[in-house]
Formats: sequence, C-alpha cells, structure tokens
Amino acid sequence: MKSPLHLFRRARQRLHDARRRARFAKSLQHLHGPQKLDVAPGDVVLIALVRDGAYYLDRFFAYYRAMGVRHFVFIDNGSSDGTIARIMEEPGTVIDQSLLPLSEYEDLIRQYPAQKYGQNRWCLYVDMDEIFDFEGRKDIGIHGLARYLQTQGYTALVAQMLEMFPKASLAETAKLTYPQALRDFLYFDISAVRRLDYHSPDIPFSALLANNELSNDAVKFAFGGVRGKVFGEDCCLTKHPLIFNGPGVMPAPHPHLSCGVKVADFTAVIKHYKFANDPTARDAQSLATGDLAHGEDAKRLAVVGQTPDLSLFSLDARRWNRVELLYRAGFLVPSETYSAHVAALRTEGAA
Repeated sequence: MKSPLHLFRRARQRLHDARRRARFAKSLQHLHGPQKLDVAPGDVVLIALVRDGAYYLDRFFAYYRAMGVRHFVFIDNGSSDGTIARIMEEPGTVIDQSLLPLSEYEDLIRQYPAQKYGQNRWCLYVDMDEIFDFEGRKDIGIHGLARYLQTQGYTALVAQMLEMFPKASLAETAKLTYPQALRDFLYFDISAVRRLDYHSPDIPFSALLANNELSNDAVKFAFGGVRGKVFGEDCCLTKHPLIFNGPGVMPAPHPHLSCGVKVADFTAVIKHYKFANDPTARDAQSLATGDLAHGEDAKRLAVVGQTPDLSLFSLDARRWNRVELLYRAGFLVPSETYSAHVAALRTEGAA
C-alpha cells in the first residue's frame, strides 16, 4: 500500500503537469497554413522547432524538398529575424507559435505538431541546422525510406549526429553564409564517441526507452564525440528523427527520442552544422537568457574564451564522402535487407 506522502506527491505532480499543459495550450497561436493537413499515404510530415532560423531556410527547403518532403510544420519560439515571413513564402507550410521558455516547455513544444498534424502519419523531426541523410537518399528519397520501414513493421529510425566542421578556426568561419558553411564544413571526428547499449541503465533518460522495441542489438546510443573531446560535453548524439506516430507512440517527450516505437534494423546520419552561424555569439546569447537547461553553452564559451583561435580540426578528422563509408567506420549500422530494398527500388527507377 502506498504511503499518504507518496499519494500526496503524485497528486501534486499531476496538478503541476495539468497546470503546465494548460499554460502551454493558452500560449499557442496559429500563424499560417491549414489547420488540418491533407497528407497522402506514404507522405512524411516534417516537423521543425525554430527560432531565428532565416540563416538556414533557403538550403533547408531545397534539401528536404529534393528528398521528397511536401509538408513542413514549424513550431516557432519567438523568431524576430524574418523567419516567419520567409516560411510563409513557401507552399505546403504551417506555422504555429509558442513563446514559452524552451528550458521549461521544450517537450510540449516539440510534441504538439505531431499530435495536431501528424497523427497516424510518418513524422520527420529535424532542427534547422540538421541535414538528415541515409543510404539511397538520392535514389529512393524519403518515400522509399518510409516504404521500407512500413513494410518491415518498424515505427522509428535511429540516426547518429555527425558534427561537421571546417579546417579553419571557428572564429575565421563564424560569418560564413549557410551555403558557404555547407561547402567548407567538410570534416568530422568520431575518435571520441562513447557508445552504450540502447537499453543501458546508464543512459540518463533510459526510462523513456524502456518500452521501445529494438530489432537489431547493434543499434546503440552514442555520446560525446568531438564536442566531448574539445569542450567536455557529454552530449547525446543519437536521435529518433523519423517516426510513425500511430497508436501507442508518444512523440518527442525528449528532444532525442519518442516512446512506444519499434526501432529499425539500420541507422541513418544527421550532419549537424552547430558550428556554423557564429556559434560563440549564439552561445553567449543563450547563456545570457538562460534558455538552455543543460549548460553546454557555458562549457563551449569557457573553452573558446581560453582559445580564441580554436579549431576542431585535428589528425583524427575525416573528410565527408558518403553515408556508406560510415558503416565501414562503425559509426552507423547497415542492414542487408535495407540495402536490398534500395537496390530493388533503384532498379525499378532505371527500368
């Protein structure tokens, strides 16, 4: 029998959660686009949390449209740089907005678009500085990828984040445009990646993964990487960007995962351009506003303050070539079944 104290704490937590959800609901504004999406079977709804993302938007739209994405749902957190006007110029876009602090409401802010626009649909969660990539992307696109997952009965695909950086110092490249950054940030370093089993109790948020079903034990959670090596960050590099938001699935209770999913037998990559767009200035701003709860911005600023000409490039750096080479490097997990699917669709397309 539970003690009165336990029951009191549980009731208090429920009241807190209810008030928090009510405040979030009150904060929401619909700024642009339809209230309900007409999504064809097999289509994917892209979901992006954005604040002042104008720097990325031209290339962001071009890349994901080329992949086959037709529906873009943005949840804005207070943009003031022309982001909203730029998104409104694009067909197939929706913008909702909540101005509540990200440090306290990020879970609800990320969950909302999938709950409103992505029920019983494939949802692709990406941030503005992320380039989601996978074997066969140019040949089969996002629809071919979703088709494989659907056929195999999977409801989530894991991707590992690859921090991209230039040969030059971060200070030298701080003012590059995003197209210039995509051209010059050609390197990555996976020498300091730490891996844990998917259901390891050592993962800080392991409780959220407990009901996820793994189809391949080779799929791991990764931490650290070059950010751990240089800045001492124990950042999580693993995400579940593509999910089918069906019955029993809880989308994005954490920025890196969803709950109640069956995870695919291979992994994709997210090329992460965190160090483009004057990262030191952005870290200083987020530290001043207290917008990020994890404290990683403070760690980076401390290191940059001691080494103003800091470069992430070292003898451990590798030059980006293609996704398949990350299989050989052990950073990603391949699947013979998926590779055969890609080959079959490639043959169909050539016929």
